[in-house]
Amino acid sequence: MSTIAQGTRAGRSGTRTRGAARRRSWVLGGGVLWIVLFAVLLAGVVAVNVTVLRLNLQLDQAGRERTELRADVSRLRSQLSSASATSRIDRLAQKELGLVPAKSDETIYVQLGR
Repeated sequence: MSTIAQGTRAGRSGTRTRGAARRRSWVLGGGVLWIVLFAVLLAGVVAVNVTVLRLNLQLDQAGRERTELRADVSRLRSQLSSASATSRIDRLAQKELGLVPAKSDETIYVQLGR
């Protein structure tokens, strides 16, 4: 074989080797790129799940506080009802203040002009 033919073959095989190396590096670089992309997406999914979990915990706490507040309102309404009962007020007025109910014949009604 002539040296020119050998040089041409050698040049071509070097080009093929370089092209294959470029393809391999691109494939490897692309593979690394995909791995990094999936890692970032996975980290995003985990972050969203953690945020949702925290919000659910806050919602649960708010629900418990709401239940406690409703129980407090109910208890306070009951206390207000019993404190404003007429029989209780009459008993306290007689016992602590010494007041007695007015007799009907001693009651005077005043007519106001309109």
